[in-house]
Amino acid sequence: MGRLVPNERLIREVFPEADGVLVGHSHHDHILDAPFVAQSTGAKFLGSKDAVNVAIAAGLDRSQIIQTEGREDIDLGAARVRGIPSNHGRVYFNRVTLPGSIPSPPPWPPRVWDLRHGAVLNWMVELGGIKVVHIDSAEVIDAELEGLRADVVCLCAIGRKYRPGLVESVVKALSPRWIVPCHWDWFFTPYGESPPLLPGVDLMGFLQEIKDAGSEPVLLPVGGTFLLSETDLVG
Repeated sequence: MGRLVPNERLIREVFPEADGVLVGHSHHDHILDAPFVAQSTGAKFLGSKDAVNVAIAAGLDRSQIIQTEGREDIDLGAARVRGIPSNHGRVYFNRVTLPGSIPSPPPWPPRVWDLRHGAVLNWMVELGGIKVVHIDSAEVIDAELEGLRADVVCLCAIGRKYRPGLVESVVKALSPRWIVPCHWDWFFTPYGESPPLLPGVDLMGFLQEIKDAGSEPVLLPVGGTFLLSETDLVG
């Protein structure tokens, strides 16, 4: 597999403005474009030491970088954000993909295996009186959610079968009114193309599981295309 190069033209088109770029972990599908989003918009880049090493490798100015291990409130424009320490969920074959840390800036442009997951942070964003928690891997540390509440949770769909009770745990801890399924779409084709499901994602079952747990699922469009049925998801 060749080196991974961000599509700078498309990034500028999709992200014309940003105040902050919050990185959950350092796998390529979570971090590859993040340094350039920050660079092109002037936004702050927030993440763990592993994520920061990736940003440095990509040439992002250190003045735009905020390193955090979580559990601290950070003011970001009109928003307040906090990293919530977590672990990376298990995915295919009941294993964590590319485990390990990034102790120094990796080669840039990187290859897939240069980007280990590193420290994992879920994120809470409070803006305009609304609290949103983003969980981008199918895992949480229950103790880290104690005392937190959210109006909206963005919850990872892939790998949840290896974390029984994930939806129920999140709803019990955070009491969200809405849950937005995330990380279910195929990420090896350009953004904006018709998004098929990642192998192993039962998205319709996920939506029902959210309802059964007492929250309301909200399936958002990807690339401007609303997904209305199972046919849309696989077609």
